[in-house]
Amino acid sequence: MSMASTSTPRSSSELTITVEHNPSKSRLAELGINSWPKWGCPPGKYMLKFDAQETCYFLRGKVKVYPKGSSESVKFGVGDLVTIPKGLSCTWEISVAVDKHYKFESSSTPTPSSKCITDI
Repeated sequence: MSMASTSTPRSSSELTITVEHNPSKSRLAELGINSWPKWGCPPGKYMLKFDAQETCYFLRGKVKVYPKGSSESVKFGVGDLVTIPKGLSCTWEISVAVDKHYKFESSSTPTPSSKCITDI
């Protein structure tokens, strides 16, 4: 198992997307991934803002994320466990359609702010 972290620029309050490549089956079971809801999105370019921290596990897809104010990107896809911090604004470039399990960390379950509606 390998871990990779990528920081967003200082202008985005040092928010960090964490990517855990190919977590073990026991780690996924411990998190209860299979009980989490699923979300899917076709290829495209989308502007997203995360109003709660999201942890997601990619069943399918290939994504390149550009945090707002940065020209650097974070890449993830099939088999990756990704944590996206609350407050992050970013652009998702989806080159292969996404299917993922997701979970928001908050006291209530918000409507996902990361819906595929904002085509840019």
